[in-house]
Amino acid sequence: MGLFDLFKKKEPAAPATPSGVAAQEAADTLCAPVNGRVIAMKDVPDPVFSGEVLGKGCAVWPEGEIVYAPVSGTVTVTMGHAVGLSTDDGIEVLVHIGVDTVNMQGKGFTGYVKQGDTVKAGDPVIKMDRAAIKEGGYPDCVVLAVSNTAEFADIELVADAESTVSAGTPVVKVVRK
Repeated sequence: MGLFDLFKKKEPAAPATPSGVAAQEAADTLCAPVNGRVIAMKDVPDPVFSGEVLGKGCAVWPEGEIVYAPVSGTVTVTMGHAVGLSTDDGIEVLVHIGVDTVNMQGKGFTGYVKQGDTVKAGDPVIKMDRAAIKEGGYPDCVVLAVSNTAEFADIELVADAESTVSAGTPVVKVVRK
């Protein structure tokens, strides 16, 4: 280290990616993306989600700030507050943090994945700043939707609504035609 190295600006270190959780992965099963309280999709405080316009599934009122992949697959889209995943067997999943959080324009969200990445169920995908979401006046429920619901016979909630789950616990089952 030379004398002038003391005066050079150091680049801030990239945030470390947290470790994942042990997901109870099974065929046609989506795991909870966060620790928290499960609610039925009809109870999400947003008509687009509660009306299942973007697909059937559920939501979880989070207890923590790390959001994990609910399935293994390929990242199809990242939007700061949301991530889309596609499994090898054709299930398309949307994990959406909060209601109207698109208005935050990425503020309060740290992504750990990018489009094209391969993830395993339980891998961290996004960190949310729950205080920033609350400060913005938005609900912070984490929605888990099967966006290609019409391709399946049904999407069933397998966790009890209002129960508390750990990230990686099975919450939704896809029933094939």
